[in-house]
Amino acid sequence: MNAATESETTTMTVGSPVESTRNEQLHQLAQELLSATESLVPVAPLRDRLEDMSLEDAYVIQTLQLDKHVADGRVLAGRKVGLTSLAMQQQLGVDSPDFGFFFTDMVHHDGDSIPASSFISPKVEPEFGFVLKETLQGPGVTLEQATAAIGEVYAAIEIIDSRISDWDIKLVDTVADNASCGAIVIGTTPLAVDPAALNEVSCALTIDGTTLGTGTGADVMGNPVAPLAWLANVLGEQGVALVAGQLILPGSFTKAEPVTAGSRATADFGSLGSLTINFTK
Repeated sequence: MNAATESETTTMTVGSPVESTRNEQLHQLAQELLSATESLVPVAPLRDRLEDMSLEDAYVIQTLQLDKHVADGRVLAGRKVGLTSLAMQQQLGVDSPDFGFFFTDMVHHDGDSIPASSFISPKVEPEFGFVLKETLQGPGVTLEQATAAIGEVYAAIEIIDSRISDWDIKLVDTVADNASCGAIVIGTTPLAVDPAALNEVSCALTIDGTTLGTGTGADVMGNPVAPLAWLANVLGEQGVALVAGQLILPGSFTKAEPVTAGSRATADFGSLGSLTINFTK
């Protein structure tokens, strides 16, 4: 897998004609996804158009897009881990997590009104949002170290969106498509909870007053801090750190639910508080 920070760029090594052709294909698919992000016109599944597409291929495609956005001046705000709950893995038919990135211009806040028309086919997921007080550099980051690195815990909603037509995705498709990240919504006040006690925290996803899913922290990879440690170790293998001050989303409590213009979505953490957003045209 490949990943990059703001200051890094991805360099493809051009070797044999076969390698050169493969590199060109990876660049072409990355460009297609970049264009789809701008035009909101989705593309056909990548797995059907790149022979024997691997997870490594998918992360190269993702990183090429990250590099282009950073080169254009966008500022990395944090990372997201996806597919960490059984509900989400069953929904997409996969058995492993993935990760993506998001920029400061993709972050919204509690009470915001967000145009549904700025997405292709949006869905929402209720999550925690961790703001790091310490930099995490893997490999070798333990659960205890990851827990100690969390400064504040917020209510969060991830708006996921797919640049792949009709959400027709497998793991390699969603990874290449920045783990289907559309936008991030974060609360304005930290939750009054110890990061070491997140397993017991419950959350309900409500849309237009109807509760569509519930879960606890334990539903997120057994411990919602586990995805943070996993991400630090995966990125650490590439020499990339999770930097103090970054926002990290560890994955959804529930399966994702679709929203449209007029929808009102709430991540309800009970006595700890809630986070609500409204979707406009």
